[in-house]
Amino acid sequence: MAEVRVAESAAAPRSSPRDDPRVVMSIKDLSVYYGAFRAVRDISLDIREREVTALIGPSGCGKSTVLRCLNRMNDLIPSARVEGEVRYHGLDLYDPEVHAGEVRRRIGMVFQKPNPFPKSIFENVAFGLRVNRLAANSELDEIVERALRRAALWDEVKDRLKKPALGLSGGQQQRLCIARAIAIDPEVVLMDEPCSALDPIATARIEDLMQEIKEDFTIVIVTHNMQQAARVSDRTAFFTTEVSEGDQRTGILVEFDLTERIFTAPSDERTENYVTGRFG
Repeated sequence: MAEVRVAESAAAPRSSPRDDPRVVMSIKDLSVYYGAFRAVRDISLDIREREVTALIGPSGCGKSTVLRCLNRMNDLIPSARVEGEVRYHGLDLYDPEVHAGEVRRRIGMVFQKPNPFPKSIFENVAFGLRVNRLAANSELDEIVERALRRAALWDEVKDRLKKPALGLSGGQQQRLCIARAIAIDPEVVLMDEPCSALDPIATARIEDLMQEIKEDFTIVIVTHNMQQAARVSDRTAFFTTEVSEGDQRTGILVEFDLTERIFTAPSDERTENYVTGRFG
């Protein structure tokens, strides 16, 4: 297997990227198993603050599996087992003393399909605040409004906050889910194919939103849309699969670099073949 290339920003010092004070999350030698099947192998990359990091690659290469490791969503799958390190500001997220609920409060997630709760628009955004007891009732109005404004949804829903969230359009529902995720003020927001169920206009709104909120949040996005990765991300990780023992296909990280380099001057032929449409 070709060596994985992990490039640093041109402005970064020549020391290891793990010494970079802008690194929020650091993944080292990550492997994930579902029972005896190894879904991904030996993944290492760093997520930097206030950037959009895109994970791209063909179906089945482990992008979403890696993403779910970042806030311990794989804990919810009984057969899943994680090896290696996932560190958040140096803290091992898989240390037995670390509570998964607190991890998910600091590292929020937006899923592939909009999944508003069968509650009002207001209660959807306030849900995490109430469950985690992060705000007094007297503070909820202000926090909900701020989250909806950040999600570019306030002007569209401010007069119907008590109406059911399920009455919103698909694009509005996804922005509501983003508002719900950021209302509890996480540092990192994970997005797993957030536009795959949306039309082009709604997709453009979500992409614009990502560019706006990255001033306040660190974003990691899984996408099959290479044009989307090129438009919205600062850095891109390209994954693919290779045949492992037992003729099973295991996900590997081929290359991780500044997005512009990945799409214009990749260092690995497999990356070039993928981004130019000759593979996958």
